[in-house]
Amino acid sequence: MFFAVPTVQLVATSLYDPNGSLEAGYAMTWSFGNYLDSLVAYQAQFIRSFFYSGIATTLSLVLGYPLAYAIAFKAGRWKNLMLVLVIAPFFTSFLVRTLAWKSILSDNGFLVETMKTLSLLPDDGRLLATPVAVVTGLTYNFLPFMVLPLYASLEKIDPRLVEAGKDLYANAFTSFRRITLPLSMPGVVAGTLLTFIPAAGDYINSELLGTPRERMIGNVIDNTFL
Repeated sequence: MFFAVPTVQLVATSLYDPNGSLEAGYAMTWSFGNYLDSLVAYQAQFIRSFFYSGIATTLSLVLGYPLAYAIAFKAGRWKNLMLVLVIAPFFTSFLVRTLAWKSILSDNGFLVETMKTLSLLPDDGRLLATPVAVVTGLTYNFLPFMVLPLYASLEKIDPRLVEAGKDLYANAFTSFRRITLPLSMPGVVAGTLLTFIPAAGDYINSELLGTPRERMIGNVIDNTFL
């Protein structure tokens, strides 16, 4: 009820003509013109949002799968501690975590100075206020949303299936490719959706770690209605 009613109201309002009724500010003329107008007017922001969130989701999967695998099969008695460490960022504000990355990526920060010393970054190079900073923030903030579904999916895999594969002379890579990976796909799909969708609508990372050139669709909504 608390989810369905606001969602239906929002969808219905999005189909109204904004030039009509004095009571609600909209004319009840069902039209998809608002969607078309938004896609045309904010095409760059939509593309940028999907691009950044796609990269962040891919990085989260690449980083999160080995971590979830290690927790599920290799952590042993440290499993609970590692799970606590994964969810520990949720004990602090999303805004505070992003501000911390703003400090880490600052021009005078340790990371930038180290990269310049190692000639990994030009003397006039920077990380903050770049697409790299925005994607880094998105990846860090939404990584737990990838790890937890992956862990839940991997933990359900019966170890005897892997042992059976070894008995049939399958090496570690073949066992992973033929047994572990297919059985963990529900976690991959769930983690991808839980990471991509909120990342595409995020506005805090691009606001704090980027510039107006890195504006995402969430920033457009924030500036329009808030």
